[in-house]
Amino acid sequence: MKRRRLIFYTIVSLSLIYLLTTILFSDMGLLKYRRLVAKKTCLEAQVREIEQDNLQIKSQLRLLKEEPYFKEKYAREEFGLAKPDEYIFQYDR
Repeated sequence: MKRRRLIFYTIVSLSLIYLLTTILFSDMGLLKYRRLVAKKTCLEAQVREIEQDNLQIKSQLRLLKEEPYFKEKYAREEFGLAKPDEYIFQYDR
């Protein structure tokens, strides 16, 4: 009777240890799940940042297409262009 009880408890204990180890450390375990959740959060933040950048760029493109003032400003600042009979003075900062 005592031996049966010892065998039973040993089997139950080993089964519990196996289950806990599997739950924590397997490919679909809890530790990997937590790492994946952290990575997902990081990637979602990057996606939000890129979406904001895209909105800003779309806004700039719309202004460049529709507003002559912004076309002229962009041409002056980025390419150093000037109107005829106009001089540009550039200073080193």
